[in-house]
This record gives sequence, C-alpha cells and structure tokens, in this order.
Amino acid sequence: MIVVATADFEVYHGVVNELRDRGVQFTTREPDDRIPDTAELLITGTEDEWSSDLVVDAVRADAAEPRAAVERALALLRGDGRTIIGIDPGNRPGIAVFSGSMIVAAFHVPIADAAETVSAEIEDAVDPLVRIGDGARLKGARIIDELPDVPVELVDETGTTPSLGTGARGMGDVLAATNIARIEGESIHSREIEPTTGELQAIKQRSREQSGGDRTIDEALARRVALGELSVEEALEEHRE
Repeated sequence: MIVVATADFEVYHGVVNELRDRGVQFTTREPDDRIPDTAELLITGTEDEWSSDLVVDAVRADAAEPRAAVERALALLRGDGRTIIGIDPGNRPGIAVFSGSMIVAAFHVPIADAAETVSAEIEDAVDPLVRIGDGARLKGARIIDELPDVPVELVDETGTTPSLGTGARGMGDVLAATNIARIEGESIHSREIEPTTGELQAIKQRSREQSGGDRTIDEALARRVALGELSVEEALEEHRE
C-alpha cells in the first residue's frame, strides 16, 4: 500500500492524480498522522518532515514533477526498476519507457523533440539504457548524436512493427518502440552514416516539390538535410540566398 502524506497541496494533487490515472491502490494521511501498518511506501513533499524511525521507504515528490515521483515509488515497490527506453526512429519517432517490466510512459513526437523527451525520462533514473532501432538510418543517427550521456544499444528492428487493426492507426511507431525496448542490441557510442545517392536525390526531389517546382537544392544542401543539420525549408531558404 502506498501512503500519500504531505502538507503541500500541489504535491498532493499531482501525486494523487498520477496514482489514480494508473489505477494504483493508495491511501492518504495528514503529515502528523500515524502511518498505517499496511504501508509499504510513503510519498511526501520535499519540505515535509518525518521522524527518523520511519520504517518504510519514502519518496520525495516535487510539485512540478509528480509523475517522476510516482514512477520512482512504483519502481521501488517492484524492485526491478531499471529504466529502459525503446525508440523507433523516423520523422516522428515512437518512444516507449519501461521501468523494469512495466511500460510507464509512451510518446510520439517530432524528431526534433526526441532527444529532449528521452533526457527528461532518464533525468532521475538509475542505470538507464536506450535501445534504438536500426531502421531509418539517418534519422536514427541524428537522435543518437543528440542524446545525453547514456548507454545506447542498436537493435535489429526487423519484425518489431505489429499489424494494426481497426482504430489503431498511428500507434505502430510506439508499439514498435515497445518491442525494440525488449530486444538486446549492440552497444554503440555513435552512428556514422553517409547518405546514399538515392537518399540525396529523394531530398532534392522533395525540395523541388515543396518549392512548387520553383527550385531544387544542390547536393551539398541535400546532404546537410540528410544529416539533420537543416530542414528542407531551411535548405530552400539558404538556396534562395
């Protein structure tokens, strides 16, 4: 049983809502109440005071990050709380966050936000690990280069995207990320990718289409787009200048 006890209303409100959203059983107490014998873990605020003879684990919650506190609490209760993040790279990568064997968060974000999203999820994690699929080579390399200092494994993503039934459109990338997170990969520190002639040609064609047929960027700009240094729009602007 989780006990939530804090004098900070914002902490209380945020933590209780997170626990309810996850269907977690909990009870609440005033800070000066006796902790019940059934308590397994206490969630409290950063400014709350408790006696030194408290016999259950306690997690301090910040009002701005109640979800992080709840995840730490659940990881403590499960005892298998290593954070593993799976990424299915693409224009909008799927991202799945595991704490032990349980998925605790999932995202489908623009590629520009992928590394920042991962950084926020591993900020307080103990021994985190990122597993990223080996498809979408250029986009995957960009994400890896932008990640913080965290162990990364490159995973063979063959067969990780499931068949989607009615009503599941748009979930494929997140479900693939979930499968990628479960597969051991090759430990890497970076991924050097040289764009192929076909990839550069496709980017040049896309620039022509986005400019309404008015212009086509050169190969040097196309290469910078392929490596994630520029968007097609930014490359077109440089070409105009």
